[in-house]
Amino acid sequence: MKTRFFIILSMLTFSFANAQQDEVDSEMNSAKGVTFQKGDMILEGSIKISTGGENDYYGFSPKFGYLLNDKFAVGAKIDYSSNKEEATGIKTNVFGIGGFARYYFLELDKKRLKTYAEVGLGFGRNKIDTPLVGSDTDNSLTADINVGLNYFVTKNIAVTFVLANVLAYNSVSPENGPSSDTFQLNINLFENIFDQPQFGVLYRF
Repeated sequence: MKTRFFIILSMLTFSFANAQQDEVDSEMNSAKGVTFQKGDMILEGSIKISTGGENDYYGFSPKFGYLLNDKFAVGAKIDYSSNKEEATGIKTNVFGIGGFARYYFLELDKKRLKTYAEVGLGFGRNKIDTPLVGSDTDNSLTADINVGLNYFVTKNIAVTFVLANVLAYNSVSPENGPSSDTFQLNINLFENIFDQPQFGVLYRF
């Protein structure tokens, strides 16, 4: 009796495992041939957390995009981050809003992998709290061009990798003090492409 019970239990376990694997395989196969269409919408976001070192940092960056056709998308974004320097106790909070335009220019792995170039423009408000000194607030204007990719694991869900910032411009206007402008251009992408990649998740609907 016990032998029959264990045989039946083993068969049920094996059947359940096969059903789960078939479901995973089906989802993976559904990601093949993913093609954007006019009217598609994307919700994308990334979270970055770093603690235990010289800085405690966390950031959250959601985006919403609308496909104008199978190659071009436009949308809006929000950025929030907080950074605290352990040595000095200085804490910086950043909140920003902006827009972006994205162009998909290369598809690989049966269209699961889609690479893109993106232009972004944003406005931010930064608050810096310094112990024994007080707080200071400044405004910033940012512009950037970056390169990234989406890899679809199902027909609606993709993993996002932001690989490199080709161009970055930042203009800061403090309430107390002079304004400053910074400009950075990275020509050799292959030298820094995996230096500090950012990861996120995209949902297409």
